[in-house]
Amino acid sequence: MLGLMQDVPLLLTDILRHALRNAPEQQIVTRLVEGGMHRYTYRDAGKRIAQLAHALTEMGIGMGDRVGVIGWNTHRQLELYYALAGIGAVCHTINPRLGPENAGYVMAHAGDKAVFYDATFAPLAAGLSPYLKSVEHYVELCPEGQTSQNDLKAKSYEALIAGKPEEFNWPSFDENTACAMCYTSGTTGKPKGVLYSHRALVLQSLVSCLPTSLGCQQDDVCLPVVPMFHVNAWGIPYGALLLGMKLVMPGPGLDGASLHELIVKEGVTYALGVPTVWLNLLAYVEENNLDFGKLKYSLIGGSALTEYLIRGYDKYGVRCRQGWGMTEMSPIGTVNMEPPGFYDKPVDERIEFMLRQGKPVPFVDMRIVNEKGEVLPHDGKAEGHLQVRGPWIIKAYYGSEESALTKDGWFDTGDVAVIHPNGQMQITDRAKDVIKSGGEWISSIDIENAALNHPEVVQAAALGMPHPKWDERPLLVVQLKNKDADLNEIKEFVNKQLPKISHVDDVVAVDEIPIGATGKVLKTKLREMLKDYVLPTAS
Repeated sequence: MLGLMQDVPLLLTDILRHALRNAPEQQIVTRLVEGGMHRYTYRDAGKRIAQLAHALTEMGIGMGDRVGVIGWNTHRQLELYYALAGIGAVCHTINPRLGPENAGYVMAHAGDKAVFYDATFAPLAAGLSPYLKSVEHYVELCPEGQTSQNDLKAKSYEALIAGKPEEFNWPSFDENTACAMCYTSGTTGKPKGVLYSHRALVLQSLVSCLPTSLGCQQDDVCLPVVPMFHVNAWGIPYGALLLGMKLVMPGPGLDGASLHELIVKEGVTYALGVPTVWLNLLAYVEENNLDFGKLKYSLIGGSALTEYLIRGYDKYGVRCRQGWGMTEMSPIGTVNMEPPGFYDKPVDERIEFMLRQGKPVPFVDMRIVNEKGEVLPHDGKAEGHLQVRGPWIIKAYYGSEESALTKDGWFDTGDVAVIHPNGQMQITDRAKDVIKSGGEWISSIDIENAALNHPEVVQAAALGMPHPKWDERPLLVVQLKNKDADLNEIKEFVNKQLPKISHVDDVVAVDEIPIGATGKVLKTKLREMLKDYVLPTAS
């Protein structure tokens, strides 16, 4: 027997309608690429989104067409999110940090029909254009008359939408219609396309707004430092409008000084980004004897939260909250929400809890399995391959005829984890990065977190290096504040924090640890840099 409820599709346009009905005067503030600030209301945004939808339709963009976007977090890209999805097209956000080769690959693979780009990325767009046979239109996200001098014959965004009607009759269609597309970062091969549906993103947006998920509230002022090309800025462009929050878009200003200015002047209370951003911001605040204004929470993802960040921000009354997910998960899988009374405890008693990735949000199932595929207990001790399933988790990559799932319908994340009896999941490593020593698994994340507690260590990476007796032993690679820092002292400092099996055999310093397109350490490049290195204990 079926229920007798209306069969109304879940569409992103309904999030926009909700925001315009319930919070029309709420603000969206942007630091512009061309300089200065832009400030308008949800109501103003709604009018411009309608104008953009008319312009896109006149360009011949329609159902299923992919449109590439290479841009910073701005109000213009937010308008593209909603207008493209609203007409049944696909907003394909492109990570410019992929580099020309991979950026060109994903645009060609997606079959983008048009490309919108900020002035910063005009050289990239122009350089790739001869190889993008499917692209019919180029639009620069800039005021009229300010397009860059290039061979693209691009139209300015503001000229494109000027004079168009400020209302649009948004169509209804199947909620499983594609609306957005992101590609993986390509650290272990060619980037792979993940195609999101309206249904998936609406459901995740609803769940992310729960007090036990991201924990944002209507009176928060939200700053998504995480790029809009990084899994839809973790869903904030949708969740913010659902809640009716003030939204602050940082544009290209991601340095410590620029972010601090926005946080203080706009009264930001909730910010989101990867650890490298928060490290730089903390250093800027400490060096200049400043504070964080009204900032209460920073949600940290992309890489593991460290004890150094927790303690550093705690001194200023800012609470670091960890989340975990993947491009293939739209992306939110867990949030490490604190239980009531948690912050009544001293920081030393909170650290262990805060270093975990957290409990699954509603509708996300998790399990860990061993090498044979056997399900392991959630006892906080058993360590296995983390697998997930849920309504916003991938079933196949774009353009692939193969399923991305196990035979029984789970997606293997590529992470190694434990799940604690209270439901908290804790990543111990990436499967490809785990160090196998004498039959034991050693967590590179634990070693890196220990190293980042040292005042001279800016960035750290632990690698498993060949060893004739133990198969592999840990090597710690560090980027230092002071090149004269004592590496032996750092080694002793790190090993004191670790069980004996995890002690690092050596520490080496490099000028710069390579960081990938989504803020993660590129261990493939590090291994290439150190291909001739031999551990002193292996000779």
